[in-house]
Amino acid sequence: MLKFLNEDFIVTELPLQLPSGEGEHIWLDIEKNGANTAYIALQLSDATGVQERDVGYAGLKDRYAITRQWFSIYFPKGETPDLTQLQHPEFKVLSQTRHVKKLRPGDLQGNRFRIVLRDVTGDRDAIEANLQAVASQGVPNYFGAQRFGHDGGNVEQGRAMLAREIRVRNPKKKGIYLSAVRSFIFNEVLALRIQQGLWGKSLPGDVMDEGGRPTGPLWGRGRVSTADETQALENGVAERNATLCDGMEHAGLDQERRSLVASPIDMSWEWPQADQLVLTFSLPAGNYATSVLNEILRTTEPERHTEENEPAPVE
Repeated sequence: MLKFLNEDFIVTELPLQLPSGEGEHIWLDIEKNGANTAYIALQLSDATGVQERDVGYAGLKDRYAITRQWFSIYFPKGETPDLTQLQHPEFKVLSQTRHVKKLRPGDLQGNRFRIVLRDVTGDRDAIEANLQAVASQGVPNYFGAQRFGHDGGNVEQGRAMLAREIRVRNPKKKGIYLSAVRSFIFNEVLALRIQQGLWGKSLPGDVMDEGGRPTGPLWGRGRVSTADETQALENGVAERNATLCDGMEHAGLDQERRSLVASPIDMSWEWPQADQLVLTFSLPAGNYATSVLNEILRTTEPERHTEENEPAPVE
């Protein structure tokens, strides 16, 4: 059982930089419990009287968890409010300072996780073997299911938008749908490579990342950088999803690459009880903890009502 309690899933953001102590932006180190990131940003907007767009954060964090991350508020003039005195049942401000820049999406190194899995059953030796394999070899760097919305609805909405069956005026929703479609194509390429027995292997024509690992496409306009067998494989996926790929090119997205392998950093684990497994590890920005868990054992979560268009968890 995953996330039986919020404290079973603890996430600590690893910032790209720390605030300097001076500047037009208030920076807040916040711990939240049972709330999503966008909701906290709205509460900060209300508390300071600024517009919601003036509140920044580096990434969305899980709702059903205890997470710690930085927020910024553009507040250049007037007396600085002491936000450490804010009283709210779902978050607390741990510290407050100032900085010269607003926090923007992607302004983080990654995230540190501490995950408690309860009621673990099955072959303990097999689980241990999976843990060792993940720690040494990494895992397929799939985009997590949360990227695609409830029952994958964001992908279908994105397809309809790109096929001009619906018109999406809201820029935020448009961005969510484009991101879901792009992530879907990447996952399709990765799944096909695994189906063909290519996990942990490179193909002629691969484009490698800085760590020497093969990458997959984040589709968009521009020349495809792969060649030979890799290009043929990726183009085959694109041809089978022509509406999506052509639409992304016309939407102005540029070709990018993403590693096919996610490698947990400083991974460790323990069994405090026979049916309880505690994992700790870090992941770079854009990688999903669920991709790590899926390679170790099958997990379930408590039944919860999920609000429509609730922001996706940590990346």
